Amino acid sequence: MAHSLLITGGAGFIGSHVVRSVLADADLSAYRIVVLDDLSGGFRENVPQDPRVEFIRGSVTDTALINSLFQSRNFDYVYHLAAYAAEGLSHFIRGFNYTNNLLGSVNLINAAVNFGTRCFVFTSSIAVYGSGQVPMREDMVPMPEDPYGISKYAVELDLKAAHEMFGLDYVIFRPHNVYGEYQNIGDKYRNVVGIFMNQILQNEPMTIFGDGTQQRAFTYIGDIAPILACSPLVETCKNRMFNVGADQPYSVNYLALEVAKAMEVAPSIVYLPSRSEVALAYSDHSAVKATFGQTKQTPLGEGLYRMAKWVETAGSRRSKDFENIEVSRNLPRSWVGATEGEALPVTGAA
Repeated sequence: MAHSLLITGGAGFIGSHVVRSVLADADLSAYRIVVLDDLSGGFRENVPQDPRVEFIRGSVTDTALINSLFQSRNFDYVYHLAAYAAEGLSHFIRGFNYTNNLLGSVNLINAAVNFGTRCFVFTSSIAVYGSGQVPMREDMVPMPEDPYGISKYAVELDLKAAHEMFGLDYVIFRPHNVYGEYQNIGDKYRNVVGIFMNQILQNEPMTIFGDGTQQRAFTYIGDIAPILACSPLVETCKNRMFNVGADQPYSVNYLALEVAKAMEVAPSIVYLPSRSEVALAYSDHSAVKATFGQTKQTPLGEGLYRMAKWVETAGSRRSKDFENIEVSRNLPRSWVGATEGEALPVTGAA
């Protein structure tokens, strides 16, 4: 039987880049790749057209589908990137968040154990650290402050437990503020770079929550996807976790100016009421550099220029309201299109 591997969320932003990096890795060239994605945030056209790649539309929450795939394909490696990564929105979609980001991950871990997967690569998030811990280091005690971070940390703990009980090897990555080509710029709840570029394409001002002084280290996707792709083959990274991303933090105000420059427009900014979010977030990357070698650090301006060229070709995307808000209290009105005094929609969990 041919060697095969699974990439969940492979039609999404980071996932589609990992697919490309696996295809380009000489040591993985013999593997057949199964991409599993429900297309809730990704796009079929993001998946490379290559005879080694098979696309299957489906969800990690579908236990029967997951077990069937593992039984028929005998995956050596699993790269689990499928998630709904709207960190701020996760407060208001708790059931949806835990179903997709935690229970879906458990389905994959169970199948990996039952069908003998050799290594499970998981993309977590620096959201597990919470606030007040900068630079964020892997030896810090995680203190996540939102359901998204909580779900990611729970999966990290479950992988550790699965390794100790069943011997399932894993590698955990905690990327942060990643941007680049194939990002869903039409999702207004996450990915500030994409939001800014989509607003510019629609001749709208860039919107910033709060005063824009909050800082993040914005990471170009081309710097981290190859690391994720090769990780199952690196013995010294097994059963460890790694921060991965850019070293230099910038304010959202500065980012807006750089995005406008990359898009070759005059900056136009509108400030919205602040929301609950960490003011300063950046990581220490000593561990990943020691294990994988000196990692690439694409300058912010260069990475934004590359993404802008892709965005200009791909075009704008219409931002949609999330349809199944579970808790409306304190929900930013700009996220649901309500104006002052209007009631916010509340529906059951998806």
